[in-house]
Amino acid sequence: MSDQLHLNAFTMNCVGHLNGGLWRHPADQAHRYKDQDYWVELALIAERGKLDAIFLADVLGIYDVYEGGPEASIREAMQTPVNDPLHVIPTMAYVTSHLGFASTYSTTYTHPFMLAQNFSTLDHLTDGRIAWNIVTSYLSHAAKNLGLDDRIPHEERYKRADEYLEVLYKLWEESWEDDAVVRDVQRGMFTDPAKVHTIDHKGKYFNVPGPHVCEPSPQRTPVLYQAGQSDRGRAFAAKHAEAVFTIYPTEDLIREYIDDIHNRAQEYGRNPEHIKIFPGIVPIVGETEAVAQAKYEAYKEFASPDAAFAHTGGATDIDFSVYDPGQPVQDIGNIETEGVKGIVDILSASIPGDVRSANGDWTIEDVGKSAALGSFCPVVVGTPATIADWLEHWFKDVGADGFNIVELEHSGTVRDFVEMVVPELQRRGLFRKEYRYKTLRSRLLQKESARLPADHTARTYSRTNQPA
Repeated sequence: MSDQLHLNAFTMNCVGHLNGGLWRHPADQAHRYKDQDYWVELALIAERGKLDAIFLADVLGIYDVYEGGPEASIREAMQTPVNDPLHVIPTMAYVTSHLGFASTYSTTYTHPFMLAQNFSTLDHLTDGRIAWNIVTSYLSHAAKNLGLDDRIPHEERYKRADEYLEVLYKLWEESWEDDAVVRDVQRGMFTDPAKVHTIDHKGKYFNVPGPHVCEPSPQRTPVLYQAGQSDRGRAFAAKHAEAVFTIYPTEDLIREYIDDIHNRAQEYGRNPEHIKIFPGIVPIVGETEAVAQAKYEAYKEFASPDAAFAHTGGATDIDFSVYDPGQPVQDIGNIETEGVKGIVDILSASIPGDVRSANGDWTIEDVGKSAALGSFCPVVVGTPATIADWLEHWFKDVGADGFNIVELEHSGTVRDFVEMVVPELQRRGLFRKEYRYKTLRSRLLQKESARLPADHTARTYSRTNQPA
């Protein structure tokens, strides 16, 4: 486990991320998502709070399962409209010196040769502050708009992603030697051709001769984020991920997940401490308990179950509109999906704190109420000390390495957290007072090394002579 907490601000380049309907809240600023100043302000808040990174979610396509079409998603601005996450990073990086940036990008619809260039470029421009959140994309709407008859089945998406990562490791770690760039004016040689190598990858899904078109960036391979909660996703995370995001709402579920990921990592010959676990948390903080509770009640007033059903239904292939609102979720029975299997497992396994019905069952109506307020992440309401107590417990006793701060109010959630909770965490010695390490990876590993650890799968292909 880490010596101190790691903290990310979790957001998306859109109006409604995991906060269905909250764009209507009078303080919410998400309508400014097209404005560079909005992203500058968020980055400056996050760096002032010494956060590890801003973690940018993304989606390809529109959620179109609820009520049989995309109307609810469009009407409620549920991750629609949405802009590309990569393009706001240079703006934020330019006004910061230490803050990291983790961007979601799909292995299913982006060729690995192109992604390698995109992320190497960003890693250069940020001096090694870039992470990639690996996703396989699950929406049929995306598949059809990108030339397929339907989405690739869940298992095959992960098989394809495994080979995708192999290609990237070869491009990032193997293709260029550390000293390939010589900048020799006398000989007229900027790069020594003998030290730039083809990768000659020929596989089931990709044929990529190489070489990579970028010289090695500070981290070579960006920090690898992932959010696998299904059995196949967990196996993928244990093999590749350096940081894993989860949305489990209970201690029991996150404990089981942490133990499972650590055990699987060891099977791949990896040190479990090299995979940081980041549960999502929705903090609602106030100077007093009464102020915090009043904020919570106001958020609930604006929360939209229709937006939540559009998002959750699109992710799981469940059209919640066909069920009676009072029907227990368990009555739906076993659900086979090519969507996000981890969310289906959550629906079957747990009941969130204060949105259950009177008889204790988790009903369809309850799902809408819960998912509108941060999907299924725990909602913690209270003073800075209350929030810090919760974080400290999950850090020290449950085993989380850090947390993704889920916004209900853009960007008020992050601002309140930085201004009120971070000082309390610092006072307890749970969080840094100053940035210490230069790159995002070195911050996660808490040692001066920008490169992947020696036990990571990618190092099989490594030409780097720098220490792990």
